[in-house]
Order: sequence, then C-alpha cells, then structure tokens
Amino acid sequence: MNEFVYDALPGRVVFGSGVARSGLAREIEALGATRVLVIAADSEADLAQELCAPFDDRVAATFLGVRPHVPVEVAERARAAAVGLDLVLSVGGGSTTGTAKAVALTTGLPVVAVPTTYAGSEVTPVWGLTESDRKTTGTDPRVLPRTVVYDPDLTLTLPTALSVASGLNAMAHCVEALWAPKRNPVSSAVAEDGIRRLSAGLTALTTDATDVEARSDLLLGAYLAGSAFAVAGAGLHHKICHVLGGAFDLPHARTHAIVLPYVLAFNSTTAPDVKARVARALGHTDPVARLHQLAVELGGSGGLRDLGLKESNIDSVLDEILALVPADNPRPVTFDGLTTLLRAAWAGTNPAEELT
Repeated sequence: MNEFVYDALPGRVVFGSGVARSGLAREIEALGATRVLVIAADSEADLAQELCAPFDDRVAATFLGVRPHVPVEVAERARAAAVGLDLVLSVGGGSTTGTAKAVALTTGLPVVAVPTTYAGSEVTPVWGLTESDRKTTGTDPRVLPRTVVYDPDLTLTLPTALSVASGLNAMAHCVEALWAPKRNPVSSAVAEDGIRRLSAGLTALTTDATDVEARSDLLLGAYLAGSAFAVAGAGLHHKICHVLGGAFDLPHARTHAIVLPYVLAFNSTTAPDVKARVARALGHTDPVARLHQLAVELGGSGGLRDLGLKESNIDSVLDEILALVPADNPRPVTFDGLTTLLRAAWAGTNPAEELT
C-alpha cells in the first residue's frame, strides 16, 4: 500500500428518524447560541419555523432569499442579516447550505445544518459563489458546519424525481472521490460504501417513495459521499458541472446526474480499477449503463438539452473547464475529448458508445 495522508474533518453528526424535531434545540443550546440566523428557501420556510419552535426565543432573524449556485448579491444580503448574531442554522438543500457557508466564510459564525436533500455539502469545507455567470469555488475550514442533523423524515416529501437527481448528485461525489487528486484508501472505502447505500436507496425508492429505510440509506449515503468528497477533492466531473451551472444557471443536482455516466465512461478507459469498484458497489456489471439508466428512467432527463442548455453554449465554456481540470485526471483531457464528452452529455446519447 502506498503512503497516504488522511485529514479527518471535525464535526458532529446527529442521525435518526425524528431527531430534527426532538433534538435540534439541544444542539443549538450546546453551542451556546442565543441569537440565531435561520436560512431556508421560501418553499421550506414553514418547516424551518416548525423546527425552530422549541427555541424561537433564540431566533433573531430569518433569511429566505436562497437561490441556486449562491449569487454574490444573495450572499451579501444573507451576511447583512447575520450582523450581531452568533450562529447560522440552515434548513434545506445544497443551495441553502451554500448560503449559510457564504455567511460563515466572511463572518466566522458557526453553522448548524439540517439537510432536506442528499446534497452532502453539509459535511464539506467547500464553498461556492456565482458572479457574472461564473462560479468560483474554494475550501475554507470556517464554512464546515459545526453540527449536522440528519433526519430521514424530512426527506419523505421530496418528490421522487428530485430525490433521484439529488441521490445521483451524491453518487457523483462518491465516484469522483475514487479518482480525485487527494484520494486515499480511507476516502475510497467511504466512497464505495456510499455508492452501495445510495444505490440501495434509489432502487427501493422506485417501489415506495415513503419508505423510511430507503430514505435513511439515501441520507446516510449522502453523508458518506460528502465525507469522501471533502477529503479527496474535486475532479473532472465537478469542474464540468460547476462551470455549466454557474454559466447557464442549470439545476445543480440534475446536471450532476446527467453528466456522471459520461465522465465515468470517459475515465474508465484508463481507470479500470475505479470502474470495477463502482460496478461492485452498484451490483451491476456495467456501471456506466446503470448510472445512465437511472438518470433517464428515474430522473426523466436524458441529456443536458433537457435542462435548457443550447448546444452552442458548449463551445463558450470549453477553455474554462480545461483550465480547471486536475493534472492527474485518469485520462488526459484534451480539447477534442472534452468536446466529445460534453456534446454526448448534451444529446443524451449512449455514453459507452461515445466515449470508450
């Protein structure tokens, strides 16, 4: 075994059905917070209010202006709302967590996150902001939430299509962690188990969207995915999705769900060990075909064009993506190779036929 370094990230995780309603107040109190900023999207304002009812005397402000990809102007408004407060509580998906992180980045305030999707960003020190149609990401320990409260019950009302897209987004974190720049045996083992649990959850979800065990598998898989990604870092897949999302305001989870099998197909020609691990975790001999099938049949999206991306948009971001691709990507990424990958993902064609 090669030498490696594994930086375990600090943070408290509270996991279980019903824990958001029964235990969130204790977590807020344990951090000594008395003036809390609550961040939630408009669609989850009622849920946030319900969860905060046991400690509403500690809630000093609420920010509901969440937007995908965290535009800089949104971040500035959220930061203004945090002046004089001592903790940020985020209730929602990845965009909500990202907004809380933007506040923590400049204020240093601790964050308590209550995820309602399978984004996984709540256990990473990665932040992202969008300005002038360009998304900038970075890593800073200040944005890593101090406590994460995972409650599968909060995901029961997430529509199946969004659940699948969010689950496949988490799957992308796991797959990416197997070839990302700072990968190591520990993060790879975590990622593989994440794939296994996400696959089990997604499969069960197609039979019964209210299956709490399936939702628990998905939420635990998302936690494992975020944990692996946080240590291993971002690779080709995330560079593509972040640039496309920031430039064209594409839905984050569905973009990741669509692009994933194409990047796996592209890299698997020179990373057969990664392909084998993904296949084992999925319980499927052809992981590229399986992930593409999930994106099409369960997510309802065959290609990026279904999200409103124009084929002509691809040319405008090729150079930007190429400049961000890690030097140790398993397969060298050329202008022509990236063009082929993106056009195949745009059209929704068979990734194995186009890229292997």
